[in-house]
Amino acid sequence: MTVPPEELRTAAGFPPTTRERWRELALGVLHKSGIETGSPEEALSSTTYDGVTIAPLYDESDLPDDPGLPGAAPYIRGSRPEGGWDVRQRHEVADPEAVLADLENGVTSLWLALEPEDLPRVLDDRVYLELISVTLDAGERTREAAETLLALAGRRGVTPTGNLGADPLRDAATAAELARRCVDGFPGLRAVMVDGTPYHDAGGSDAEELGCSVAAGVAALRALTGAGLTVEEAFGQLEFRYAATADQFLTVAKLRAARGLWARVAEVCGAGTGTAEEAATGAGTGFGQRQHAVTSSAMMTARDPWVNMLRTTLACFAAGAGGADAVTVQPFDARLGLPDAFARRIARNTQSLLVEEAGAARVIDPAGGSWYVERLTEDLAGKAWEWFQEIERAGGMAAALDSGLVADRLAATWRRRSDNIAHRRDPITGVSEFPNLGERLPARAPRPGGAEGVRYAQEFEELRDLADAQEVRPSVFLATIGPVAVHTARASFAANLFQAGGIATVTGPAAAADPAAIAEAFTASGARIACLCSSDRLYGEHAEAVAAALRGAGAAKVWLAGKGDYAGVDANLYAGCDALGVLRTTFDDLEVAR
Repeated sequence: MTVPPEELRTAAGFPPTTRERWRELALGVLHKSGIETGSPEEALSSTTYDGVTIAPLYDESDLPDDPGLPGAAPYIRGSRPEGGWDVRQRHEVADPEAVLADLENGVTSLWLALEPEDLPRVLDDRVYLELISVTLDAGERTREAAETLLALAGRRGVTPTGNLGADPLRDAATAAELARRCVDGFPGLRAVMVDGTPYHDAGGSDAEELGCSVAAGVAALRALTGAGLTVEEAFGQLEFRYAATADQFLTVAKLRAARGLWARVAEVCGAGTGTAEEAATGAGTGFGQRQHAVTSSAMMTARDPWVNMLRTTLACFAAGAGGADAVTVQPFDARLGLPDAFARRIARNTQSLLVEEAGAARVIDPAGGSWYVERLTEDLAGKAWEWFQEIERAGGMAAALDSGLVADRLAATWRRRSDNIAHRRDPITGVSEFPNLGERLPARAPRPGGAEGVRYAQEFEELRDLADAQEVRPSVFLATIGPVAVHTARASFAANLFQAGGIATVTGPAAAADPAAIAEAFTASGARIACLCSSDRLYGEHAEAVAAALRGAGAAKVWLAGKGDYAGVDANLYAGCDALGVLRTTFDDLEVAR
């Protein structure tokens, strides 16, 4: 690489910096902010649900071992020596026209969660099986669905590609039989899908999803090799499915870590690993993990569903940047029911825009070499391997599921996540933050079987539904004290919090500090609960008098936006408070049955 002349370098003219100098400057800012600490790293760090520390600063010393080359072991940088991914759209109703519309407009792969008898109708003569791959998801009817697809391809004289969707944990015999048939006659077809998304959808963390998927993958290897397949053949029959979330860096790291973990399993099993030379020429197959990333179901909301477009765009970009071989973007209205044609169009165009316009598929492992991402990948893999080993010590994945070990671990993580959501430490835009009480939700037909798993927004959305169901929407009066510039911040905060539960807010008169005038406005509002909103200084001067006046006007409860104890004030709401608790208490005070 040619080094540019000194005058053209970006850092020219700036003094060299060091971590110690950064620490000095960061400490100065923290101390000015009233945060007394001797370690800016400790003060500015955060921790994931897996106990992985996210530091405020990374440098070359954070780099782990060499992650290798794309397409070569340990496959952290990618299972293939080229970029790009398969645009895979999911269909759960037999709608041939919807399938055809997808294939004519950018979709290259189908994920069919259909009954076996529906497959010939959906995959009619207009669908060229030699040009696309098909992934089946037929549950208990996997064998029938596989037979139908293979027979359909046989009649057309084509060799199908994709995945038959067998699950050895559910039916080991079917998985082994289908795997043998794929090995013997269908080189582009895999039999087994190791699905990590149910563990994510149960509220689990990234490392828990990874550990469970690796344990399930090892269980699948045991089932297939026990039925007579070689280790190499068994590895070639597995594909892994993971959830991609709006946390782009964790998603990128999760997919990279998953490939490294599976390469470690291959090494322990004595399977081939591929070489750097093979990766450079594309000649080697190796045993890199084939990955299907799906935008998270748990993060999707029913309220303000259009925000889901932003979530899925972030998740899709992260999945592609993380090296997924196939990506599915869920339609923005997935939580409302079956998606319509517009929602499916937006879902597939999200991928088309990233691939064709943004060029996100042109670069292999764009996050590779980032001190932050490499460290995060390594740390996440370490946590996942520990959880995988715990499952193995319990007797393997089947035993860990039967004993409740997995369910208990996922439930514990969900409780922690739920607490953070309730306190809005994990905010949900359009739901727990910035809700729109005037929104008109589009009507959708119900999805077959309904939705499964937890939803991050579920408890807030249940309260929204409860408020909407009342003949008169519950309301809270915001007793603003003093000039607009003084009370606006806390009035906006309080309105945002109450509206997150579907409770309307009525703002008091502008620039008022007269208790009688505020009480009169409260009476006119028709509300039964009030919340004082102002500055700490004006609270000290007026809070108790205003609270007394509101009591005299019939207020059943008086809140205060901020902290501090004042006579006549029942409770406080503030940043980090239990927002769900505040909302439920308000419904109880208004005698709304929950």
